[in-house]
Parts: sequence; structure tokens; C-alpha cells
Amino acid sequence: MSEYGFSATLSLPFDAALARVTEALKAEGFGILTEIDVKATMKTKLGVELRPYRILGACNPPLAHRAITAQPDVGLLLPCNVVVREEADGKINVGFLDPGVMVKLESNPEVQAVAADARARLLRVRDSINV
Repeated sequence: MSEYGFSATLSLPFDAALARVTEALKAEGFGILTEIDVKATMKTKLGVELRPYRILGACNPPLAHRAITAQPDVGLLLPCNVVVREEADGKINVGFLDPGVMVKLESNPEVQAVAADARARLLRVRDSINV
């Protein structure tokens, strides 16, 4: 994907892929705090047509609590963003912001440990949806 994340490509309809990602996140302890429908927003605000594109703000409350307790300002780096988008060929790209990259801004060892745990969980999500 890029130097700041990792991804999976799915051959599913968009809504089915979104449901699969949401369930896989749930299995790893993440809930969806926010869901931004970028396609709808761009249509409403700019009159621009895009393929389906959602940004999911995923949060694992125990991990977030540990991180915020260790460093209150770490909330600026939360939640974990997951992007589900349809490509031109109809395949679905699921991108995950790498907590290991995000946490390079923070030197607190406990926050580093939380980021490593979150990264491992998100990698398991990626691997579980990529069947």
C-alpha cells in the first residue's frame, strides 16, 4: 500500500467487503466509532461522483485506555483508521493505518507497547479478511 499502512484486496461487492471488515475488526476487539462515507460527502459538497469509499474510525477500548492513561495527548493519534474503497476494476481495497508508524511520534514505552498490540491485531484482521 504505502509507507504508512498495509492493505488487502477483496473480490467482493462493496457492502459485503465492508461487513466482512467490520466483523473481523469486532473479532479483534475493535468497534467502529465513526464511519465517513466519502463518496456521499463529495457528491453533496462538491457534486463529484466517486466510487464507494468509507473511512472507518476503529477503536479497541482497552488499548485506547492504556494509551491515553500512559500519555493523554495520544488521543490526537486515535482512532485507528481503516479505509474500504472500490477500485476501477471493481475490487475492494482495504487499507489500514499502521499504528507502528503513527506511534513514531511518541516515545512513551507503554504507548509503544499498545501500538505494537494494535498493529498485531490489525494485521490479523487483514489476514482474516483476505480469504
